[in-house]
Amino acid sequence: MSGGRTVATAFEKAGAEGRAALVGYLPAGFPTREGSIAAARAMVEAGCDVIEIGLPYSDPLMDGPTIQDAVHQALVGGARVADVFHTVEAVAATGAPTLVMTYWNPVDHYGVDAFARDLASAGGAGLITPDLTPEEGGDWLAAADAHDLDRVFLVALSSTDERLAAITEVCRGFVYAASLMGVTGARSAVDTGAARLVERTRKAMPAGARLPVGLGLGVSNGAQAAEVAAFADGVIVGSAFIRRLLDAPSPKEGLSAVRLLGEELAAGVRQRP
Repeated sequence: MSGGRTVATAFEKAGAEGRAALVGYLPAGFPTREGSIAAARAMVEAGCDVIEIGLPYSDPLMDGPTIQDAVHQALVGGARVADVFHTVEAVAATGAPTLVMTYWNPVDHYGVDAFARDLASAGGAGLITPDLTPEEGGDWLAAADAHDLDRVFLVALSSTDERLAAITEVCRGFVYAASLMGVTGARSAVDTGAARLVERTRKAMPAGARLPVGLGLGVSNGAQAAEVAAFADGVIVGSAFIRRLLDAPSPKEGLSAVRLLGEELAAGVRQRP
């Protein structure tokens, strides 16, 4: 992979430090094309180990209202796939592994191999594909192999043990555990099924495999990050960062709020249980 560290080495470094990795998400083009780059860089400077760049999509059925608001702003601002690659390139230049999180339709429309080629050329680490199943992902699996990209699929509370095994077998980089049923978004408390999902996912992995499991469930503060970090390999935060930008009275204050939240979350994943 071109660019900085890989996702695997980022998780390994965090594990060697006795902590979970901190993974931050923002859509490309939000609040503006360059504003999203500045915010993602601020997240890296504050302590995010891995960055997910969202590809704005007109029908984000799996996203909560906060992410939908951000994606809508990005689309109104004219965000396109080319802006996603531009953002990835700028963020990957920091040395933080940078993934794209996207619904499958835009990739399919762009051309799977062409998308993989252009993502790799931009220094991207791979794709997170929330609505793609392994059974339907043959073209993507081949393209990921051809361009040395990570492929991150999602597991959920509803996933059977057999389903967990099938999904983890094709993942590379990490496994994304979505512990809340329904849409994403910041929550006031950590879901009680989260730790069990992480445990089941680890047990379902093929013999000899030890992929890290990152958990996304709506973490919004350092205390929740510490709670998740006690049992997951990675803590994934998106809506809370977006909310700081949406609520800020100015772009400068938005960046400051993002940086402060990142520092709080980074301290949280470093707390000893």
